[in-house]
Amino acid sequence: MKTLSLLAAIAGLALAVPAAAQSTPGYSYYEVGNVAAARPAPTRQGLMLMGGGEWDYRAFRWFAERAGHGHIVVLRASGAGEAGEEIFGQVGGVLSVQTIVFRDRTAANDKRVLDILAHADGIFLAGGDQANYVRYWKDTPVAALLDAHVKKGRPIGGTSAGLAILGGTAYGAMDGDSIDTPRALADPIGPGVTLVTGFLHMPRLAHVVTDTHFGARNRLGRLIAFLAAARQRDAQAIGIGVDEESALCVEADGSTQLYSRSGGFAWLVQPAGRAAVKPGTPLDWSGIRVTGIGPDSRFDLNQLRVAAPAFSGTARVKAGQLLDAPAAVHQP
Repeated sequence: MKTLSLLAAIAGLALAVPAAAQSTPGYSYYEVGNVAAARPAPTRQGLMLMGGGEWDYRAFRWFAERAGHGHIVVLRASGAGEAGEEIFGQVGGVLSVQTIVFRDRTAANDKRVLDILAHADGIFLAGGDQANYVRYWKDTPVAALLDAHVKKGRPIGGTSAGLAILGGTAYGAMDGDSIDTPRALADPIGPGVTLVTGFLHMPRLAHVVTDTHFGARNRLGRLIAFLAAARQRDAQAIGIGVDEESALCVEADGSTQLYSRSGGFAWLVQPAGRAAVKPGTPLDWSGIRVTGIGPDSRFDLNQLRVAAPAFSGTARVKAGQLLDAPAAVHQP
């Protein structure tokens, strides 16, 4: 009853202000709900790692709870305020959603933008083109505030491009393309594998390379190629891929819960050693452990252990061809 009363109170406050849109040099701004209302509950740290596609609202409700049912800020570099409208109107349980759509790097120094970020109870990085996020935010006050946000014990989430940049090593797609598995495995340190480091510093993701739309776009080989490149600098690099319509939600203690609308998974990719790589040469690498994290799995991001895995196996790459990859059977 207390939860229902709380959510009813939130809804009543939030409906006090209709959706609004404003355009200023460098960015557009949208809001819905009551941005001045007091947050009704404390915040908690959390990471919502979404693979793209349609959202599982259970994950967003998890996110809203860790944001204290308060004020969410959506950051993006394309589109408009539609994600904010969906969070507010269909997920519910928050006082307001503010959306900032960046058009260039100057907005990352805008006083109003920085003030909104500093006061956000939860921050969500939308999909789009992650190269724009790198160009607009890396080494700016926005990146510093995203790091500071999680250090304050507040949740952050990202989907598709928004998830791609959360890892300690990120695939930036800086060449204007999105490399696929065959091309990545054919030349894992070639010009198409544009990895970015030193961007964001999320809890427990320092040695993680993330990837999205995972099973639908056959990206296991691509992530392995990213890891072959990343391990030239970081011997501890591992990969986490997330399927479409799925979200891996990480608690402050490193425990996780996988939510999925369509029987999807998160994929933990742990290579053995470091691959010998040469420019223009297809990858050869063996001993790549792949573990599926499903809704019934228990994954500890601190220890990188999966209890009750959805599937597991050891893959290898020979002359740029992915072999022995474990089959992921989606549940009906």
